[in-house]
Amino acid sequence: MSNIRLFFSESLSINLKSKLDKTQSHYISKVMRIKVGENFILFNQSGEYKAKVENLVKGFVEFSIVKKLRSADASKEIWLAFTPIKLNYLNLMIQKATELGVTKFMPIITERTIVRKINEKRIKKIIIEASEQSNRLNLPELDKLKNLDEFIKENAQTTVIFGDLNSNNKKISIKKDDPICILIGPEGDFSLKERENISKLKKIIPLNINQNILRSETAAISMISIISFILLS
Repeated sequence: MSNIRLFFSESLSINLKSKLDKTQSHYISKVMRIKVGENFILFNQSGEYKAKVENLVKGFVEFSIVKKLRSADASKEIWLAFTPIKLNYLNLMIQKATELGVTKFMPIITERTIVRKINEKRIKKIIIEASEQSNRLNLPELDKLKNLDEFIKENAQTTVIFGDLNSNNKKISIKKDDPICILIGPEGDFSLKERENISKLKKIIPLNINQNILRSETAAISMISIISFILLS
């Protein structure tokens, strides 16, 4: 069976007959040169399925589902709250965070945030591509952009792990069943007032993971790796 693996936004089930969109059809037929009768993989929250190419009609790949390969598992809830950064670094962070198992992205604006907009369409495209590559089933959710005060208010009862260079804490103990939110600061760090407000969160856990000052995307990837390892242990 082909190792081609694509996200399909509609419901999947055994014996389903449908067609891919224009972009995916082009990829399947022109780039990967999959022929009628050959197989590929489709996935979404319904699970992962083996699909067979039934026909190529006017540039569209028509397929049928022939077998269910696996069901979606309950994902460990790891959220990433971050401030937008320059495009190339943001793309890298979204890609690697998706591969590492983040289930929700939470973009926030702070006093020192330089980039104050995000391209939701582009981010969602990166999420899909990284999910296809990394063998995961459920796509991470992308929250709407909000300010830090809104984030604090909405996550008053959430376990928030705060990447903090000024903290002396280098150890962490977390409940595996609870959602975990990793909070990463902007390039210029949080202001003193913002740090005070963050520290008032009921379940805040400051964590210092490196003696060096890390770029935002490096800090995010490092923190996610640490938390993922703990949750899997």
